[in-house]
Amino acid sequence: MSVEFSLQKEHLFEIYNYNPYVRFLEMKIAKLGQGYAELTMPIHADKHTNLYNVAHGGALASLADTSMGIACATTGNKVVTLDMNMNFIKGAKPQKALKSRGTVLHSGRSTMVVEADVIDEIGDLVLKARGTFFVIGKFEPKGA
Repeated sequence: MSVEFSLQKEHLFEIYNYNPYVRFLEMKIAKLGQGYAELTMPIHADKHTNLYNVAHGGALASLADTSMGIACATTGNKVVTLDMNMNFIKGAKPQKALKSRGTVLHSGRSTMVVEADVIDEIGDLVLKARGTFFVIGKFEPKGA
């Protein structure tokens, strides 16, 4: 791993651990690679669920969107979401942690295409998402 990517990873952990919305939903970065981000999020009955006691679609969308955005950021790009579509495959009951794996499919000058799989604790697919992100700038490594 290059020193530059190592600094980038450190910076991403720092800024996303500080993000109030990410903290509110209790998302955590589990793994980062070039063009890849894996996040976890618990499903608490009193915080993340709908009236049917399964994970709220908005919480799942937030997890998928965040994992895709961070996957973009691992390439050094600052992005905003232009478009996102989701297929809800299976309900997720309260559990210790869902996992979202965001993977960059296309990294262009001005747009990026990314997909995410949200997986439950037993390995079943809960949600499949794909997003288009607009590149608004570059992350500068700390100390640069």
